[in-house]
Amino acid sequence: MDTVHVRIGEHLMQASGDSLKLMNMFKKSLITSPVVYEQPDLIIHIREGYGIPFVDYEVDITKVAGKILFRRADYLIEAASDYRNAFIYVQDELALKHALINLYSSFIVSNNWGLLIHSSCVIEDGKAHIFAGESGAGKSTAAELSYPRELLSDEATLVKITADEITVYNSPFRSEIEMKGENRFCSLASINILHQAPHNQRITLRKSNGLLLLMDKVFYWAHDAKETDGIIGLLKILANGVPIYELHFQKNDTFWELIS
Repeated sequence: MDTVHVRIGEHLMQASGDSLKLMNMFKKSLITSPVVYEQPDLIIHIREGYGIPFVDYEVDITKVAGKILFRRADYLIEAASDYRNAFIYVQDELALKHALINLYSSFIVSNNWGLLIHSSCVIEDGKAHIFAGESGAGKSTAAELSYPRELLSDEATLVKITADEITVYNSPFRSEIEMKGENRFCSLASINILHQAPHNQRITLRKSNGLLLLMDKVFYWAHDAKETDGIIGLLKILANGVPIYELHFQKNDTFWELIS
C-alpha cells in the first residue's frame, strides 16, 4: 500500500492505493508534500479495475446511508457527506483524473471555499487572467499563445472566493500543459469569455450577464439544492469582485495588448 500527500490550493490530500501506476500519477501530476503531521483535509483510497474505459461524461448520483455515490462508466466515488473521506474505484488514469476533479470540486463547493472553473488561466504582471468559453472557443489556444507568461491552468482553474479577495491557485487538473513549480497563487484581475474572430475586441459585460455565462463553466454535478445555491452565491461574489469581458481574439498573441 503506497501513501502520498499532495497539496491542492490550501488543502492537503492524503491518497493511498495498491496500484503503482495510479499512485505515480499523483507524483507526476500533483505537488507532493513530505511526510506531514497535520490532519489531511481529504483522505482518499484508490482501487483499480472498476468499470469500462471512458464512454461519456454522464454521472449518476445517489445518496445512501450517509454517503454520496458518483457513478460513471469508468469510475465510482463513494464519499462521506462532507467529502472529506472517499473510496475511488477507477478503470484507468483518465478515470482517476476525472474522479478527482469531481470529488475536489464537490469538496470546495460544500465548504463554501471556491470553484473549479472550466478555463485556462495566465499570470501577467503578478495578476491572474481567466480565459473561459464554449468547447472549441480557444481556452487551450489562449494558454499556448500566452507563452512565456506563467500558466496556472489550461483546463480547470482553481478559484478561492471570499468577499475580500478572489485568488487563483496553481491547478493540477491539466489537459495538455503539465503543472510546474510551486503551489503558486495570485489575485484574479479579469475573466475573459473567448470568441475567435478576425479582429481583436474586448467588451465589458454587465455583472448579471457575466454570471450567467459562467454558470455552465463550473465543474459541478448537480444533486443538492443547497450546494447549487452555494455555487450561485459564490458566482455572485466572483462577478461583483472581478470584471468580466467578452474577448474576441485573433489566433495570435496580440490580444494581450487589450489586457495588459
